[in-house]
Amino acid sequence: MLHRSFQAGIVASVLLVAPAAQAAAPALSPEDKASVAEATAYLQSLKTVSGRFTQFSPNGTTSTGLLYLQRPGRARFQYDPPAQMLVVSDGSKVSIVDYRLKSFDQYPLSQTPLVLLLARNIRLDRGVVVTNVDHTPDGFTINARDARKQADGRISMRFTNEPIMLRGWTIVDGQGQETRVTLGALSPADHLDPNLFVLEDGRNPPNRP
Repeated sequence: MLHRSFQAGIVASVLLVAPAAQAAAPALSPEDKASVAEATAYLQSLKTVSGRFTQFSPNGTTSTGLLYLQRPGRARFQYDPPAQMLVVSDGSKVSIVDYRLKSFDQYPLSQTPLVLLLARNIRLDRGVVVTNVDHTPDGFTINARDARKQADGRISMRFTNEPIMLRGWTIVDGQGQETRVTLGALSPADHLDPNLFVLEDGRNPPNRP
């Protein structure tokens, strides 16, 4: 797993995306399949949006921040102070900087769960197996597990109904550590600065846009 809990929340564990042979997917009910299809079409329709997020980490800490998303491929999770972290996807790689620890890591986008949201062609079974869908009066949650039989990573993506909106996700890594991210309303954000999606190997905090 990635070695810091905030990474588990946004980029999660590489256990959740596996190029290895996938385990057989459980049979989904027609209602489940319809919800997965609806969520897929919704995510595919997202273009350029922004919104607030709140992250609940396994160590009990809560962080907030601002999300910028520009599909396909680009996203920025900008944490509010006192957190000193930044996660940026530039379309091919995900860069993670912790200014307090002066650390900088990069991962192929295709090897992180962010690909579920940012791929040019959305597939909610990419690297994971959808196990079931929990339905409530006001929405549904798509539950999936690591595609490899030997790993225990799980992800749940929460959506509202009428209108459908992504409200967040929960990731449980192979060690059972749970991180939950809740999203506020995602609003259209035209003409985003391209520099939002560029993160060089700089350990000093940049000027925030």
